[in-house]
Amino acid sequence: MQTEKDRILELRKALEYHNYKYYIENAPEISDREFDGLMHDLEKLEEKYPEMYDPNSPTQRVGRDINQEFTQVAHKYPMLSLGNTYSEEELRDFDQRVRKVVGDRVQYVCELKYDGTSISLTYVNGELTQAVTRGDGVKGDDVTANVRTIRTVPLKLRGDYPPEFEIRGEILMPFSVFNRLNQEKAEAGEPLFANPRNAAAGTLKLQNSSLVAKRHLDCFLYYIPGEVTPAETHYGNLMKAKEWGFHMPPYIHLADSFEEVWAFITKWDKERTGLPVPIDGIVIKVNDIGMQHLLGYTAKSPRWAIAYKFKAEQVETPLIDVVYQVGRTGAVTPVANLEPVHIAGTTVKRASLHNADIISSLDLHEHDTVYVEKGGEIIPKIVGVDRAKRREGAAAVEFITCCPECGTKLIRIEGEANHYCPNEDHCPPQIAGKIEHFVSRKAMNIEGMGEETIELLLGKRLIRDVADIYGLPAKREELIGLEKIVYPESFEMTSIPLAKVIYGFEIGIKNISSRNAETLAGHFGSLEAYAAASKQELSAVIGDETTVNRILDYFRTPFNQTVERLKEAGAVENIPLDYVVYALNIPGINWHKADLLAARFDYIYELSVASAAEIRAVEGIDADEADSIVRFFRSNEKLVRKLNTLSVYRMQEKSVDNLIAGIEKSKTAGFPALLNALGIRYIGETASRNLAKSFRELTRLMEADFEQLTEVEDIGEQMANSILRYFGKEENRQLVKRLIDYGVEAEIGETETGNDSLTGQTFVITGTLTRPREYFKELILNAGGKVSDSVSAKTAYLLAGENAGSKLKKAEKLGTRIISEEEFYELLK
Repeated sequence: MQTEKDRILELRKALEYHNYKYYIENAPEISDREFDGLMHDLEKLEEKYPEMYDPNSPTQRVGRDINQEFTQVAHKYPMLSLGNTYSEEELRDFDQRVRKVVGDRVQYVCELKYDGTSISLTYVNGELTQAVTRGDGVKGDDVTANVRTIRTVPLKLRGDYPPEFEIRGEILMPFSVFNRLNQEKAEAGEPLFANPRNAAAGTLKLQNSSLVAKRHLDCFLYYIPGEVTPAETHYGNLMKAKEWGFHMPPYIHLADSFEEVWAFITKWDKERTGLPVPIDGIVIKVNDIGMQHLLGYTAKSPRWAIAYKFKAEQVETPLIDVVYQVGRTGAVTPVANLEPVHIAGTTVKRASLHNADIISSLDLHEHDTVYVEKGGEIIPKIVGVDRAKRREGAAAVEFITCCPECGTKLIRIEGEANHYCPNEDHCPPQIAGKIEHFVSRKAMNIEGMGEETIELLLGKRLIRDVADIYGLPAKREELIGLEKIVYPESFEMTSIPLAKVIYGFEIGIKNISSRNAETLAGHFGSLEAYAAASKQELSAVIGDETTVNRILDYFRTPFNQTVERLKEAGAVENIPLDYVVYALNIPGINWHKADLLAARFDYIYELSVASAAEIRAVEGIDADEADSIVRFFRSNEKLVRKLNTLSVYRMQEKSVDNLIAGIEKSKTAGFPALLNALGIRYIGETASRNLAKSFRELTRLMEADFEQLTEVEDIGEQMANSILRYFGKEENRQLVKRLIDYGVEAEIGETETGNDSLTGQTFVITGTLTRPREYFKELILNAGGKVSDSVSAKTAYLLAGENAGSKLKKAEKLGTRIISEEEFYELLK
């Protein structure tokens, strides 16, 4: 037993060493497979000896599935912000102020200003004991469990570190991880992260550390606070921290003059787009610690440091045209299609123009050359027009007058910026939007019915409205195997994106999912660069060691024939269909024949399922060649399936059964949920609950008049008129009748109404409670109360748990009654 316990300690030490060599020094000494083997051995031994648990063991890097609330912790040293400047002149003023106090023999440390979320780490006896966010600068959230999952944060230090100290830095999300996450969100129909900074901050606040581990965050450390530091200079402190095992920023410059500072700024203003992580400027710090103390602090920031912020990158590109998208509420949004242009590290092809007023203010004309900007955000925008390059006689861009989807004349409500399509019951995007709202979590909560499923069911005419959903269980056999081809928006009729080629052709590589393929294609841009990538480059892009090793093994064999032929054909980013057909190496199909086939078939899928007769109809393709093509695809079904997986959505038997179960379960969601699910304009979750409690049956609500509606708590004229308009349409009344006929609950029982003990009382919930806040919110609403996010004079009670923050202070200031959980339950009685 003692030998095995000693082995646990040996394995931990070895894994810490190899983690340091891999992530800090970029000089791995063992293979990923060997590392995984050591980790597996340690996991088994730790499971056998639970008394050997150590929160800083390498096995804890994967995080835990247990959700936990964050507690607030006071910073030992306040986390101040930096003063900002955007001009050389203001930066010179800073330099002069510094020299006026400390003299001319001043040295600056220039560092990149990483665009992430600030963190303060505390180490005691060389072990990480606490990680706290910046918060308000005085207090922050304890996110230690999440930070332990970040591979570049050392759990145990090396060398002559102090017995206790803090070190501060920035938690970052690399662009490769950010792009992968947004791709996954897009596929799931979820809102995208605006930028890597928001994504990093959001990830750090996840309550499940195992999810944080999967996000592959990075961390750069850049400051050791305190009166006593290991060195006499800031740069010396950074070098000592590096010796202890910290991941220090690689781009640091010591400048002895202002000219050197400005040269560093100029260099990185040009080269910042090539970095793997986001930056938004340069930080300039006085190097000498004694000089820092002499310069001191203002109330908000140190006088010995300043941040130079880069201006948002702006480029010119021609406008191709303006198209219009119809949203789920009928709002029509203009979108500019642009000549592809590289900006802020990505290629931009589209930019939202938001509304007619924006188009007018830009004085936008057809084929104008426009200025595009992204700044720190991911979503590009047009900020101006180069009128000097405007074509003679170019027509002004006029906002459309009719819906591009259904042709209905658009309306614009007075006081609003958007135009709307009023055909809410028959306009295809609005129909899909109504169904998506109906099945959403806060409405009928039908699991297994996402955006792709809804589009498929609408496309196959299996549903036309929300009531049709409840007829689907009777169509189980028809649903199984149902599929459609889905092409991404950027898909060009005559080309196959590199991602599809990577995914489709490399059937010899396991773990190359569609998402991995998209990520790899976006990073490397060409098959040649991808095939020649090193292990370090591949790891930086997708992070999964097993997949990286399989890719390397694949390309260590004689260069794959398919890729070789594509390379010879000159394929780089988008692979034209004739290249793909040629690269398949179908017997008898040369380059000329491939070109003929590509002229007839728009997609590889169409060719792969075509009959011999259809192929023979292509001029220049004889019967033998057609038969050869058919035989090739019939005998390579796996390849065909892989080539088209990115473009095919198919309902499997298990997913169909899950969907049917979700539909049946939703019938008991209750009257308030059903009313909210109908999507009546202005009628949300709270209004639905109040109306349900007042009328008790949906059929009674349908017959209510204006006076009866406005008697309900919080139902004003606008809401009442919206309800009357909705139920004034016979088709909506028939829709409700069909839902009731299917067995959907449309009335409220005695036990569902609550006890009305909190009627008219507004609550705010804060702090850490014994159960999730949604639980208490539900109790309050069921008892007739209201829940608000902020404390005001109208707040009756503040339900406060442990570590309550600013809301508690405001409640105390306003004299709001503050209650505990026990007092809350007494109120309910």
